[in-house]
Amino acid sequence: MDKIDTVVIGAGVVGLACARVLAQAGQDVMIVEQEAAIGQHTSSRNSEVIHAGIYYAHGSHKARLCVAGRDMLYRYCAERAIPHQRIGKLLVAVDAADTDRLAALQQHAAANGVTLGWLEQAALREREPALQAHAALHSPDTGIVDSHALMQALLADAEHAGALLALASPIHGGRACADGIVLQLADGYEVLAQRVVNAAGLWAPVLAQKLAGVPRETIPTPYYARGVYFALAGRSPFSQLIYPLPEPGGLGTHLTLDLGGQARFGPDVEWIDGVDYTVDAGRAGRFYHSIRRWWPTLADGALAPTYSGVRPKIVPQGAPEGDFVIQGPAVHGVPGLVNLYGIESPGLSASLAIAAEVASLLR
Repeated sequence: MDKIDTVVIGAGVVGLACARVLAQAGQDVMIVEQEAAIGQHTSSRNSEVIHAGIYYAHGSHKARLCVAGRDMLYRYCAERAIPHQRIGKLLVAVDAADTDRLAALQQHAAANGVTLGWLEQAALREREPALQAHAALHSPDTGIVDSHALMQALLADAEHAGALLALASPIHGGRACADGIVLQLADGYEVLAQRVVNAAGLWAPVLAQKLAGVPRETIPTPYYARGVYFALAGRSPFSQLIYPLPEPGGLGTHLTLDLGGQARFGPDVEWIDGVDYTVDAGRAGRFYHSIRRWWPTLADGALAPTYSGVRPKIVPQGAPEGDFVIQGPAVHGVPGLVNLYGIESPGLSASLAIAAEVASLLR
């Protein structure tokens, strides 16, 4: 049986960030990924937004790590020439009845260390003439990033520090023992690791269930919420991201721009029973209805279905929003194991800060 310092399970943005920081700290690291390429799920099926840290519960992992991770990510992108843009976004109150919620969100953001500017209707109309809203909050620290280029840079850094990547290598089982954690791969290969990072995203709870010695009561039940995206035909009249006020399960049907200026809308929220990326073009009707509340001149036929993503939830529909779970040995009792559960948005924004937290737990 081969022995290694650290195995990181999952080659999404968080797993790659963890592998990078651990390899750069001098550990021998192997990244194990079930798919034939990196970042095939949550990391590449999202809005590619660098979030400022506005919405999340004060003191939560999401709030703290998003703010810290956002700043780390902007620095990293600048250092490594990763395409990104601090484009800014507007959170809009469509009518006067929404302004109290908007004001409360501004105060909440301030408690999280995020400064938002208030724009009245006249200033808003001057900034975004196509937008119809009563007022808005401006977030200057929201941005967009090329998530694929980001993951390639993280992998390159990890490999430069000696990390190895094993693709198409699902974990079939494992067990905690006196010498570490034994992992069994699909081809019968076994490896004994001193440290294991479960960064399997949508499959993190399922993976933890396969590891003998992890108390079952410490493993959350996985839930799945699909979000579909629609692309806008033609040129967008907006210069920055447009978000309505948050809705249960997500941030509403918002407009994002990619680095080429292409606009897309989404994601919506649809609770499903498993990982399923089906794109239902029939959901467009709901998009038109939602978007026309703040962009009334959106033309019929302007939206085309593109792709979907699935949020790795650990709370069911109707429950209060869940937090990231970064679970070390103090909780589950297995030395050298860190489980990452519920790493949905803002996981991309927080990825470097999550990696630093994992490294601290394993130090």
